[in-house]
Amino acid sequence: MKSSSSEVAEWVDMYAESLLSHACYLVTDRADAEDLVQEVFLTALSQYDSFEHKSSVLTWLRGILHHKVADFYKRKTKVQHISFDDFFDEDGNWKKNQNLKEWEADEGMPLEALLDNREFREVLDRSFENLPEKWALVMRMHYLEEKKSGEICQVLGITTTNYWKMLQRGRLQLREYLDINWFNK
Repeated sequence: MKSSSSEVAEWVDMYAESLLSHACYLVTDRADAEDLVQEVFLTALSQYDSFEHKSSVLTWLRGILHHKVADFYKRKTKVQHISFDDFFDEDGNWKKNQNLKEWEADEGMPLEALLDNREFREVLDRSFENLPEKWALVMRMHYLEEKKSGEICQVLGITTTNYWKMLQRGRLQLREYLDINWFNK
């Protein structure tokens, strides 16, 4: 009969690449993804006796990975301090954005064509970098990867209400950044 450590070593050989690929997709930084996959196998070794074989090994390992990713983002968001002064007035109500004006591309160019403009894409990428990390992830997953809200909430370990607030606040912050750095330059 195999020992737990030899069986987990076999799992490393069989599933490490698949888990790493999935982790890279979830956290975008390869070094963080590699650390998470290592943690998955350490957890699998320490929890080996609790694996009941009701699912495949890969399914069990992916479940562990999802918990590790959720913990990873929880640790990252605890460090961030977000100021909501730009979004709320002194009574706690949403500020009315009377200063929002319609965006216009260059004459004769539809607004959608801006996505083909290299300089605009650079400004747009920088605008995502200026968002809190979790907001940027929600925005990218929703708009660029077209993920469903339930999947995003599950992957990031957030509530549906939190998800919609992050989308709203992220849109406002992106709009302000693009106003300042592109449309009103």
